[in-house]
Amino acid sequence: MARKSSSDSGGIIFKTGLFAILAGIGFWIFNKTSGEKTEQLPPATPGSGQTEVVEKPRATVPDAILPESATGAIVRHTYYTLSYSEDHEQAEWVAYELTRERLNKNWVERGSSFRPDPDVRTESATPNDYRGSGYDRGHLVPAADMAFNDLAMNETFFMSNMSPQVRGFNGGVWRELEECTRDWARQFEKLYVVTGPILSRRALGQIGFSKVTVPPGYFKVLLAPDQHRAIAFVLPNEISTNPLMEYATTIDKVEELTGIDFFPQLLSGLDEELEGSLDKSAWQVDNRRYNKRVKEWNVR
Repeated sequence: MARKSSSDSGGIIFKTGLFAILAGIGFWIFNKTSGEKTEQLPPATPGSGQTEVVEKPRATVPDAILPESATGAIVRHTYYTLSYSEDHEQAEWVAYELTRERLNKNWVERGSSFRPDPDVRTESATPNDYRGSGYDRGHLVPAADMAFNDLAMNETFFMSNMSPQVRGFNGGVWRELEECTRDWARQFEKLYVVTGPILSRRALGQIGFSKVTVPPGYFKVLLAPDQHRAIAFVLPNEISTNPLMEYATTIDKVEELTGIDFFPQLLSGLDEELEGSLDKSAWQVDNRRYNKRVKEWNVR
């Protein structure tokens, strides 16, 4: 092959330099135009085919009623707040207000749309984790406590609000405690409620692909702030024929069992004595409900 002359080499160098300059100009123009803001779409109108963006309502649960979180994974829904435990794929606690005003409203139709919680950053359990396990998807925040509007009801069906419960427990003594709690909320006008699984003791097992912990029991802590009264319950995750008040205890006892500090912003100083007191007479139960539980609910 013949050797190229010096003039040919000079032409190649010139063309290469010109190409580099043009490429640089093109790259600058691309960056300039791609960084410009796109045109904003007008608000969606009915029949326009656009999807309307609906903002999530502001959370209504006061921070002052929240326990301490061992995980730091706080999830604030509109009408209840929870602390999620990724290790156990369920909430370590849920907290909310239960009022006479809300309970006396006309109840909306009960939902049944169990679904993962989109606000759990590490992803919550799924309905499939419970399928074929033999355990109920037990509500921590009862659906009936949130039946005052559709949004409140729907939020209770997030899987972050579920925990594996023995069927006769969920529909038996746990149901009785939930119904009594609503009675007490009507009586005292307002309750602060904190509920959760016992995760500090040996589990009954795990279920599903997500390995959801099956707790050995559950707690419920109730504070009537206006009457300065408190009570707590610890119930084993099993069918029970015992009277409900046999499971009543103090907040202090539940704190020792779970390692959770309840109402740290509300019960401090002189109010701390309320955590160690228990006056069962202030929390009346309906014995007819107990009889119905033993004869009907336990065997369903």
